[in-house]
Formats: sequence, C-alpha cells, structure tokens
Amino acid sequence: MITGHHLIAGREAAATHSPFQAENPTTSQKLEPHFGEATLTEADEALQAADGAYDNLRLAPTETRALLLEALADEILALGDELLNRAHAETALPMARLTGERGRAIGQCKMFAALIREGSWAGLSIDRALPERVPAPKPDVRKMMVPLGPVVVFGASNFPFAIGVVGTDTVCAMAAGCPVVVKGHPAHPGTCELLSRAMFAALRKVGLPDACFSLLQGRSHELGRALVEHPLTQAVAFTGSMKGGRALMDIAAAREHPIPVYAEMGSINPVFLLPGALKERAAKIGEAYIGSVTMGVGQFCTNPAVVLGIKGADLGTFLQSAADNAAKVAPQTMLHRGICETYEAGTAVWHTVGGVKMVGSSAAEPNSDATQAACRIFSTSLDVLEANEELRREVFGPCSIVAECASLDDMLRFASSLDGQLTAALHGTPEDLREFAPLVRLLERKVGRLIFNGFGTGIEPCPSMHHGGPYPAASHSYFTSIGTDSIQRFVRPVSYQGFPDDCLPAPLQNANPGGAMRLVDSVLTRDAL
Repeated sequence: MITGHHLIAGREAAATHSPFQAENPTTSQKLEPHFGEATLTEADEALQAADGAYDNLRLAPTETRALLLEALADEILALGDELLNRAHAETALPMARLTGERGRAIGQCKMFAALIREGSWAGLSIDRALPERVPAPKPDVRKMMVPLGPVVVFGASNFPFAIGVVGTDTVCAMAAGCPVVVKGHPAHPGTCELLSRAMFAALRKVGLPDACFSLLQGRSHELGRALVEHPLTQAVAFTGSMKGGRALMDIAAAREHPIPVYAEMGSINPVFLLPGALKERAAKIGEAYIGSVTMGVGQFCTNPAVVLGIKGADLGTFLQSAADNAAKVAPQTMLHRGICETYEAGTAVWHTVGGVKMVGSSAAEPNSDATQAACRIFSTSLDVLEANEELRREVFGPCSIVAECASLDDMLRFASSLDGQLTAALHGTPEDLREFAPLVRLLERKVGRLIFNGFGTGIEPCPSMHHGGPYPAASHSYFTSIGTDSIQRFVRPVSYQGFPDDCLPAPLQNANPGGAMRLVDSVLTRDAL
C-alpha cells in the first residue's frame, strides 16, 4: 500500500522532487519506497482543496462527522500488522508500545465522536428576546462555536499514531468541522502514508469529499513555511522542539493576517522530593523515577529532567536507588539518528560543567551503530544548576539531573525562576503538601499539570487532562493538545442576533434536534423551546 506519493485531496501525486527514504534506526537500512519533497504548487493545491471542502465538512450533520471518526478508528485497526510493522521499522518503537499507542489513537477517535454527539463542547447559548423590556427591548441572541477553516498539522516524531497523521490534532480539527492538511514526518513517512489512506477510506465510507484531507511529505523548512504562510491556512498545530515551534509562531505572526499556532514544545518537568516522602519510601521513588526517565528511551516531552530534594541521608538513599536501577536499564534504540546525536551532545555538555557528576548509568555501553542511548543520571547542587543554563535545557532522551537543596526556601527560589512547564511533580505525604503549600501555589503559576506522587510520563486522554502550559512549554497556556478540550483550538464563537428560527444553525434552533446541552436564559438544559 505504500507508494511514496503525496495524497492531495485523494489524488496520488508522484513525489519526484528531492527524493529521500526512511531509515531503520536499528540497522541503518534504507526503507523502500522513495518519498519526495512536496512543491509549493502542491501545497497550494492541498489548501485550495481544503478550503473548497470547508462547507461540506462544517455543514455536515454532527452524526456524519461522528461516524467519520468511528470509521477512521475501524480503518486504522484494519491496517493490521502492516501498520505496526512499518512503524516499528521506521521508529524502532517496540511492538507492544505501538500496539498500545494504536489503541490510544482508536480511542481518541471514539472519544471525539462521543464528544460532538453530546454537544456541550460547542458552547451553545441562547438569550431569548424580551420585546416588552423597558427602557429598551432585548433582542434574541444566540451563540455557538464554529470551525475556523483549513488547519495545518505537524505531527510528532515520538507518537506516530496518537500525535501524528490521525492523532489528536487531526481528529479534533475534523470533529470540529475543519479540513486538515498534514505535513508528514520525514522520520516515518511510510507510517504517515498508511494512516492517510485510512483517513481517505473513512471519508469515502461516510460520503464526505476527499478534499477534507491531504498528506504532503517533505523534510524542508520551505514546505513548512509555505503551509503556514498560505492565506487559506487558518490555524496550525505543532508538536516538537522549542526551535521549530517558535519558528512557526514567528512565521504566522508575520502574515498579513496572523493566525494561531498551537505549539507544544516540551519542558524539563521538575520533580520536588518532599521530606516526608523521602523518609518513607526514598528507594521506591528512586526506582519509579528511573522507570519514568527511561520510558520510551526518554523520548517524551514530559520526561522528568530535573529533580530537587533536600540534602541529607534520605536523598542519598534516593540517589543510590536511582543509580542501582539505572544500571539495570539496557541501552535502547532512539527514534532516529538525529535525536540520538543530539542526546549524546547534550549529555556531553553536562559532563563538562564543574560541580556536576554522573551518579548512575546503564551498565552496558550503547551501540552507536544501532542508534542506542544509555540512561544517564547526574547530580549537582542547586547553586550549580541555577548558574548553568545548559543544565536547565531539555535534553531529549533518558537522562536527568538531581539537585541538592538546603531548604524549602531553595525549592521556592528555583520554582519562582522556572519558565513555563508542561508538568511538575511533588512526592510527599499529605502533611508535606500542607507544609509545602506555598510551593504548590507557586507551581500553579508555572505549569499545566501538577502531579502528586507520580511522574508526568503517561498521559491519559480525557476531559480533565491539560497538556500544555505557559510559554515556552506551549504557545498558549489556555489550550491543551491532549484531551477533549483540544477541540477548542480550532473553533471560534459566533453570535446570531434576530435570526428566524429556521435560518439558524440546527443546534441553536428552538427544537434542538440533536438534544445538545445549551445555556438558555442562563439555565443549562437539553429541552426544546
């Protein structure tokens, strides 16, 4: 099924410009077929098609869009072993991990289908007219969220299914009624093509036009720039590096008509070890910490990169446990050679900083030919951590730094200096939480998700999940890229004043044909009027 073609509104376009191949990171074997760089003409064609399909998708009955997402779930599953095998060959992610992630992608499709059927996401609000009100009559005003228009998606390298071609960004944009143009990830282009074919099969199954979706392959910054600059693009979703996300934000801001870029760019996800927890279970926390650091070879944006604890015997027990458990972790293959090289360069810098020492690492040496990375755990003092910016930058991979503090005041000082973060974790007892309440209050200003007695790795896609945070963790702290609220990135409110009932969008009509929850004269109800 993999041809190497671009899939533009259902049309297969041979990719002949600047050919490239995917590479198996474990063996360095080039994988067939050849792919190529989408041209600016092809980018324009995809966005013109998406804009042309906008009314078809946004005006389709809610049930049709819900059925589309359920059909997509079925088509992803129907790809079977071909999808899993190709993703494994392109990413080196274990088959068990890929199987679980496929389940997450399928679950997201069904979650958003249920969300749009339920209807409250659309912010439906009705204030009925009071023509006899004095001194001025009150008009009939009704409001709902409407889709923005064509959305460009840049998927993640580390979650090829759940945050990729048919991941949260694409699924919630199409649930809202926005056509999508995806720039395939050059590290797993075959996986991107297979998933795109699943999307076209689902569109055809429910009778929606192929132009609702396009896949453009490519490695160049020029293609990404062209997609963001295109005047028909109305929003951008991106998961990746700070450098890449900020570049897209700047391009979008420089347009004649700026558009939002919803970028999730990672963070160092600080962990605070409070005294009561260390006294009770320091060794167990150390073991769990290494499990989090090395999960997915450390290739998660919620990896716990910095840990703070108050100096003493209990912190020493934690460090010894971390070192012992790190030694047991075999080196593993990373997603691609570029990520591995950046990891090696980043940890090499840490080795050069005075006052920093490596206290634990994988016992076995990594095989560079197999793109492997070893776990590396470092320790230092808080003063050294604060004085060296390179120690506070995210290094993508299975590494972390533990900093010794003298007191709660040290932790508060460090927390107050933090940039925006996706997560922060506190390990403690209920008494610790009460005693260290000022730290919790401070972290609420800095992070998108606070975790008690756990780690940020492992995200549950659900209505209560917020995966975002103040800049630079994300481009806008209000929005999430995981969970049902992620749909809010691709809609905007429109009010309708004085419209005849039959000319209103169906969810705002008196009959409420879908039975959606609405705020009617300040009272929530599903009742017809």
